[in-house]
Amino acid sequence: MQKIVVFGGGTGLSCLLSGLKLFPVDVTTVIAVSDNGSSTGVLKKELDIPAVGDVGKVLISMANVDEDFTSLLRYRFSKDGSLHNHPVRNIMLAALIDLKGSLTEATRTMCRLLNVKGTVLPLTEEKVELVGENAAHEQQFYGQVEVSRNIRSIARLSYDRDVHVGKEVVARILDSDLIIFSPGSLYTSILPHLIAPEVVEAIGKSRAPILYVCNLVTQPGETDHYRVSDHLRVLNQYLGARRVDIVLVNRGEIDPEVADVYLTKENKTPVLLDREAVEAQGARVVEDDLIALEDGSIRHDAMKTAFLIFSYLMGK
Repeated sequence: MQKIVVFGGGTGLSCLLSGLKLFPVDVTTVIAVSDNGSSTGVLKKELDIPAVGDVGKVLISMANVDEDFTSLLRYRFSKDGSLHNHPVRNIMLAALIDLKGSLTEATRTMCRLLNVKGTVLPLTEEKVELVGENAAHEQQFYGQVEVSRNIRSIARLSYDRDVHVGKEVVARILDSDLIIFSPGSLYTSILPHLIAPEVVEAIGKSRAPILYVCNLVTQPGETDHYRVSDHLRVLNQYLGARRVDIVLVNRGEIDPEVADVYLTKENKTPVLLDREAVEAQGARVVEDDLIALEDGSIRHDAMKTAFLIFSYLMGK
């Protein structure tokens, strides 16, 4: 069975994994733990633990259990009080960290409870914060939320301490047949993996091709006006000696009414393919209509995206 390692975070990663779990591939998902917003940020601060939010989202997307169970895990407390805005999955993961001694072991336990096909690994066991620094090294933006708000002023990303990547993460990269960067926040969900030197070193040693599933729309404040080649350029800057080998790009048209809502309410625009600029960076383009609408929101078609990845694996 072909072995895939996927890096990412947030909704884009969860969508991708919900499709990949339907195919006969061995998937290892590596998740950054530097988020500091919402429920995750509160638990991280109060309990002195790594960020658990993206881990919980991924576990649900890969779960193979009764829908009532996953609905319970998705439930977010709405009443005022100490549990306000906390989803049940975050509370469970925080409890399991206490019971099992680490986020890695807490995640393994949740994988068993949810009958997850594949492996889910946090990037590190440490409570880390993302730090952005301007070109003159005179101003820092501390924490993922502040970094996301100030991307235009940031020239360098790092962590607030040395990060020790799990040995299993490194081993899985070295043993992989394909390395994937999922769609998601480029600077705050994807790059946090590539500012860990051990990850870049392992990718450099791996013989697996690198595939990037490009975002469908831009992210305000982070990737305004970015085309496909711009996303690729940023990834390649952080990959060291390696480069992205293949890019999955959407060629489907977004419904004009939906596109207008995204533009006027969220200031998001479709990510346009500039093929020549992409190919000039050494990447092969695979394009298809990858758009799916879920409750009015634009998502990658999980099944079609996963099928394209599986087809590439079988044909490479």
